[in-house]
Amino acid sequence: MTHRVSELTIAESAWFKSSYSSGEGGECVEVAAHPATAVVVRDSKRPAEARLSFGSEAWADFLRMATGR
Repeated sequence: MTHRVSELTIAESAWFKSSYSSGEGGECVEVAAHPATAVVVRDSKRPAEARLSFGSEAWADFLRMATGR
């Protein structure tokens, strides 16, 4: 099933930033899990704007590449 990211309702409490992010409003992304898509990503400075969604396999591939594992 395909969902438009703009149609997904995700509670604000579901979003989180990396523990490496500072509280000074740096350039961060926020991530939330969603049962229909797997993972949704947004810009922390523009939370109401565009979001990207990834299936669980694509997200796992990204994490492997980003962490070098």
